Amino acid sequence: MLDFSSLLLAAALSGTCLSITMFAIWLTTPRARFVLTVACGTLVLVAHVVAFWRYAKDAGPWLCQVVLALLTLGFLIICLSAMQYLGFRDYRRAIVPALAAMAACALVTYLGFDGIGFQITYAAVTALLAAIGAMFWMKGDHDRRILLVVSFLSGACGLSFALCGAVLLVQGQWVLGAAPDNWAERLNSVVAVACMTGLGALTLSLHHLQAQIELKAETMTDPLTGLMNRRALTELYGDRSFGPFMAIAMFDLDHFKMTNDVFGHPVGDQVLCRFAAVIKKYGRAGVDAFRLGGEEFALVMTRVTPEKAHDMASRIGVAFGTEIVATHRGPLRSSVSGGVGFGSTAGRPLDEVLAQADAALYAAKRAGRNRVIAQTELGQPDVPALKTA
Repeated sequence: MLDFSSLLLAAALSGTCLSITMFAIWLTTPRARFVLTVACGTLVLVAHVVAFWRYAKDAGPWLCQVVLALLTLGFLIICLSAMQYLGFRDYRRAIVPALAAMAACALVTYLGFDGIGFQITYAAVTALLAAIGAMFWMKGDHDRRILLVVSFLSGACGLSFALCGAVLLVQGQWVLGAAPDNWAERLNSVVAVACMTGLGALTLSLHHLQAQIELKAETMTDPLTGLMNRRALTELYGDRSFGPFMAIAMFDLDHFKMTNDVFGHPVGDQVLCRFAAVIKKYGRAGVDAFRLGGEEFALVMTRVTPEKAHDMASRIGVAFGTEIVATHRGPLRSSVSGGVGFGSTAGRPLDEVLAQADAALYAAKRAGRNRVIAQTELGQPDVPALKTA
């Protein structure tokens, strides 16, 4: 027979060590806020274990309410940490039901039905753990192996709490007057310690995974405009074969060096950001925008005809021509030149399509700038300028 006090002590020590570890991790990487939330939730659960140990020795109605409130609150905070990590922002969906369960539990316990209070609390904790498992199960843009293990551990822990409530319900224990002590409670102590320890280790893995994702995003993002950079272009399309319904438009801001020389680099940065904002408006599934460096940009389009690709590039140029940047010398309007290269039925590599788009771009500059030329129009010197720039 397992000693119940020893199980509670093991749970408290495990939770305390886990919380200290989480706090240490958060101090080194403050951006990982979900780690701090996990640490806070775990500390609340440690407080619950200590209060429950005390309640098991000297039961009292007020201490009972504290014990049950801490249990629900601890798992609510753990649930909120999962929502933080996975990007679920509607926290009220977890907070409101949990607070309602805590209020109902406090009421029935105050009226002397502490057994019902335990059942309500166990049901609330089971629901919270089930929600955690479901969220990790549904979220598919992370490492599925880690997420499935988190789902399994949350489900196992939730099941153990459900068994505790079911035993009290089946036995009709509406009034206890003491801490419940049965096979389900002992099993729950073992399962909870094991699962919380496992979830703590997985939290470290999730933190490491998130750090890797953020680092990769930073290395593939242009810090000024927020667009993807040349590295991202190579990463996403370097091994792709460009078919007949794929195209790349390259853009180069006209007289940008003069803009920097006359108005200053801060104004030049504003112009770059304005063009980035324009090109972002045309983003959709199958259309990716990149800043290649300096004043050069690229737009990769899939599932488009050559006519639609040229039309989209032209509309971007027209829209940018309407942008006005306020400067100390008065309002500044800029223009852009563009060139479009296309894939083929046989397929073309990224470098070849980029070279075609680049050749069309320089043809547009030689033709007077402020226009978009497609690779098929290189022999037509009378391509008109964009009207509104």
